[in-house]
Amino acid sequence: MQLKTFKTLWGCDLPIEQAAAQAVESGFQGIEGRAPVDAQERAEWSAAFEQAGLDYIAEIVTGGDYVPHASATPEQHLRDIKEGIENSLPLKPLFATCIGGYDAWPESESIDFFKTAIALADSYDLPINFETHRSRSLFNPWVTQRIAEAIPEMRFTLDISHWCAVCERLMDSEISVIEKILPQVKHIHARVGYDQGPQVPHPAAPEYVNALHSHQTIWSLVWQVQKEAGNAVTTMTPEFGPDGYLHLLPFTQAPVADLWEINQWMGRTERAHFENFSQR
Repeated sequence: MQLKTFKTLWGCDLPIEQAAAQAVESGFQGIEGRAPVDAQERAEWSAAFEQAGLDYIAEIVTGGDYVPHASATPEQHLRDIKEGIENSLPLKPLFATCIGGYDAWPESESIDFFKTAIALADSYDLPINFETHRSRSLFNPWVTQRIAEAIPEMRFTLDISHWCAVCERLMDSEISVIEKILPQVKHIHARVGYDQGPQVPHPAAPEYVNALHSHQTIWSLVWQVQKEAGNAVTTMTPEFGPDGYLHLLPFTQAPVADLWEINQWMGRTERAHFENFSQR
């Protein structure tokens, strides 16, 4: 099985040609991000990916923003998915990762939403993964397990850093729950959370080694299930980001670490981690 790592566009303000070149130079095989609404910009993205030989993973956000509007109905969330799919298709994505649903919905409403969303994505012949994410329907491992059981065909992008923040602990204590959804996990967002937040200041810092190893243990479980299923490729996006995730110094608001350096470090570390996993 081969690991393909992807550069996230979250927190990257470079023109797409420079972002693509940066990804190649740093050993990434693709880019993950929200497709542009503008057709000309999409054409520029497509040309940049083709020239650089990069794969693309589409990101779709529902409910009006990364933290969904409380007033957004399931129908509005579904319209956002439709628009996101149609914007991304010209870029030939491998699949879409969807930050979707709303944590305040009853589980039955979330299940209906996901079933309809999967059918919608199927009508475009685009595989869609739903990300485990705060403020969303998949905001903790137990709800996610129940929804996974109700929709066996559902696919996940696993980002357990969100669950660390929601549950106020590392997910070692919930391995038995997480193992039940692993056959449905198709993609990993490799950010390291800790008991008080979804992003450690720097994953290389010795004070966060336990958090890093906790996440790596679960990522290895994902790889093992995929390997046993005969997958030829597994995908991972190091996804440390800004917007309150990146720690800042008081008063000056200076970042405590360089975001791109962190994601490069995470990419190198996980490629080495995967190599060690493959040699077992």
